[in-house]
This record gives sequence, C-alpha cells and structure tokens, in this order.
Amino acid sequence: MSRSRIRSTRADAACVAATDLARQAAEEIAGPGEVGAHLGFDNEGDRVVTHYFECLNRAYRGWRWAVTVARAARARHVTVSETVLLPGEGALLAPRWVPWHERLRPGDLGVGDLLPAQADDERLVPGYTSTSEELDRQSVFEFGLGRARVLSAIGRDRAADRWYSGQGGPNAPIAQAAPGQCGTCGFYWPLAGSLGQLFGVCANEYAPDDGRVVSADHGCGAHSEAELPSPVPEPAPPILDDTGFEPVDFGEDEGETEAATEPVNNS
Repeated sequence: MSRSRIRSTRADAACVAATDLARQAAEEIAGPGEVGAHLGFDNEGDRVVTHYFECLNRAYRGWRWAVTVARAARARHVTVSETVLLPGEGALLAPRWVPWHERLRPGDLGVGDLLPAQADDERLVPGYTSTSEELDRQSVFEFGLGRARVLSAIGRDRAADRWYSGQGGPNAPIAQAAPGQCGTCGFYWPLAGSLGQLFGVCANEYAPDDGRVVSADHGCGAHSEAELPSPVPEPAPPILDDTGFEPVDFGEDEGETEAATEPVNNS
C-alpha cells in the first residue's frame, strides 16, 4: 500500500523579510496612523507569505491588516498580492445574516404587505397528494379549480402547539380565573377535523376572545353558564325609639335644687 507524501514548504526568506513592503501596502489603504505593530506572518505556500499588522482604528478593534506578498520563481523582487482587513480574536462582527422569511415575527405583516409562502414550505402539501380525511382531497376535483396546497401534518401540529401555549390556551391568566371552561360554554364552536377535539372558536361578542381560536380548556368570565354570586344580606339597622322619654334622677340635694329653681331678682 503506497502512501502519498505531503511536502511541507519552508517560508521564503525574501517574502518573510518584506515587512516594510507589506506595511507600505497596508498604509496605502488604511487611514493615517491606523497600521500598528507587526503581529507575525503565515506561510501560505511556495514563495507566498501573509504578514499581519495591528489595526489602530478605534472602530475596528480586534481586527488586523493582512498583506499577502509573493515572489515568482527565480525572481529577486517580492510583490504585493493582496491587502485585506480581517477580524481577529475578540473582533466586533456583524450579526449573522438571517433570511427575511426567518426574521419575520407574528404581527409584522401590515396593510398592503405581501408574504408569499416558500415553495418548499413544510407546513403545506399539494392538495391532490393529501390522504387525510380532514384535509382537502383535490383529486375529486378538476385540476386548477381547488386549492393548490393545503395544511400538512407538520403545519397542523405547529398551529396546535402555538394556539395551546398562547393567550387562547389554558395557561392564560384569564383562563385561570374563569368560572368554567370553553368546552362547556354555549358560545364555543368546535373546529372541523381532528383540531376540533381540542380547539374551537369563541362566538360571544362580549368575550375578549370573540372570533378567535381557543382551546376547550380555556375560559373567561363570559361563560354562558356563569352566575353572579349570591349577595350577602346586609344587617338591619338598629331601631331607635325616639317617640318619648323618661326622667332620670341623678341624686341632687333638695337645697341645691330649690336654689336653682328660685327666681332671680335683678332690681
């Protein structure tokens, strides 16, 4: 069994010594005083070396200038091949680019905005390929008259998880304080298909979830069978007899009483 040998080339001495040439190339691109100390070099191959210099621009902290120099075979002079600014350890980088369809969040779509579904959206399947009884079976229709795609099992499960864990599920604060669950409310209209086993639409115009999908174990204060608590009877006011009075003897002396009742002569 033969083994292939990998020949490791030594760094070209002329390219390694061309630090001044590399610095000059970096200074031609960078602003005045933005090229700092020499940070070392990498051997890129036969007579190709990349020199690194510190970037002193405060807006690019952690970045470094990379200048690649090369020397042709049997040539004496070294030339500059490429000059770029590369991030180093701890460099401030822009966040990873995210496609627009992954950046969208519920509520971002406004009036007049268009949100086309992707061709390979796993939440949708072609209508004629669906075998579920609850989905549209377009094979019984003439092609072109029905919906091109319908909800897939993945899309159905994601919607169920989203609805159940949201404001229309059993963990919402309003559901915790409800007198009853939506499944026992007369305004609860179950959905068709398998989703109807757990979800329905609220049809009470006075309920906060009117026209929204709610789970059967959700609830609110507008339950059809809700009853007001019986009022607590107030205690009767005390009855005061103010139709008469009776004299009270405080035990005063007769002399003081008579003196108090004698007329006063002012002449």
